[in-house]
Amino acid sequence: MALYGITPAPCSAPALAPDFVPAEAWDRAYLAGADKPVTLALLGRHGAERLSLRIRGDGGEADAHFLRRTVKTLLWQKGGDTLLCDDAAAASLLGRQFGPGTFDYTFFTGVYENPFTVLYTKIIPESATREIPCDTHGDGCRIGFDAGGTDRKAAAVQDGRTVYTEEVLWEPKTQADPAYHYREVRRALLSAAKHLPRVDAVGISTAGVCVGGRVMRSSIFSAVPDPAETRDLYLRVVRDLFGPIPCRVENDGDVSALSGAMTLGRSSLLGIAMGTSQAGGFVTERRGLTGWLNELAFLPVDDNPAAPLDPWSGDRGCGVSYFSQDGVIRLARLAGLSWDETQPLGQQLKAIQAMAEAGDKNALAVFVTIGQCLGHTLPLYHRLYGCRHVLLQGRVVSGVGGEALLQSCRRVLAEEYPRLPLSLVLPDEAARRTGQAVAAAALPSLH
Repeated sequence: MALYGITPAPCSAPALAPDFVPAEAWDRAYLAGADKPVTLALLGRHGAERLSLRIRGDGGEADAHFLRRTVKTLLWQKGGDTLLCDDAAAASLLGRQFGPGTFDYTFFTGVYENPFTVLYTKIIPESATREIPCDTHGDGCRIGFDAGGTDRKAAAVQDGRTVYTEEVLWEPKTQADPAYHYREVRRALLSAAKHLPRVDAVGISTAGVCVGGRVMRSSIFSAVPDPAETRDLYLRVVRDLFGPIPCRVENDGDVSALSGAMTLGRSSLLGIAMGTSQAGGFVTERRGLTGWLNELAFLPVDDNPAAPLDPWSGDRGCGVSYFSQDGVIRLARLAGLSWDETQPLGQQLKAIQAMAEAGDKNALAVFVTIGQCLGHTLPLYHRLYGCRHVLLQGRVVSGVGGEALLQSCRRVLAEEYPRLPLSLVLPDEAARRTGQAVAAAALPSLH
């Protein structure tokens, strides 16, 4: 299929998504005819990220599509508030694509508290990103806290040994009073502190976008009218309880990946969690974190102009449309399955999974399709992260459906990308339950 005048190399078609066009495949076909150099740099609190590109330079739809998707991918992978470009025409185009009134402009302006800006300049800085080390050896007396949407978990860790864990149900998404959130976090930290002779450091894992320890956007606090009241909440609780000790707050995707890396003894690991949405996290070769956004849900993976529309971002072909419970439900409709769609989305996912458990071929085709799409997407993720391992997690990969997903993904990799140096791994039961709280305890450095 020719898209914007570019015909990517043919690949196997996913069962229920025959028009899926892998972003990596389209890029390769586009770049085969691109010879005009363009250099970009995204500036953010993680540092600077320089990206050298080639474009066709004819000002056509293919150039516009390639530039927009490349920058969108860079934005949602790493985050930032300023984009530099050394080509005047490309800078002008990107300024319109990511200017005031667009979804990406509004989101990143709010997250970084500066208007998102595209600038034309011939002076492009070199990459200067930083790696954030984690004390995975875990010396000292530490508390880890994991804020989930339905339960909160806490762990007390002394010199690398977990001495206490707890799981407590709570309802953060419906609580508008910041005092509720403060009180519940405080209770969890005090409960863990009772099992330690002292508290040297606290690590926090939370849903949302975290910048410098502050929670800029999070579903955990979605009912709180003023987001400013909860941005520093975790830091305030720790300071009020234990004084000026090391405290680090990170996105739960990164901490989930760190948990898997610690449990499985792996590094250079990309974690992909398929649940309510698609979450991501990356652990470096030295088992550090990057401070990037890693919002894989909004990275474009399907270049078909008629790809599914994400209602929140307004973009087509994003990862969330395939690698989440929303993706399962959408594909189940295409497969002709029927179930009670008045139920909450989580219950709808369970109903479709139950059909797969019962051997329904159409239900199994849903998970086979997701695995096939993932197999065609992993080359993109590998190029972006340079990862050697991919950890699959979340409700979507559980049960018989999850097994079908995993097998179909591995089949695509073996048959069509045999030289891709990637291994797929799954977490054990311990990592799925309280492992994230234990990993959070390793976030702060005492050195």
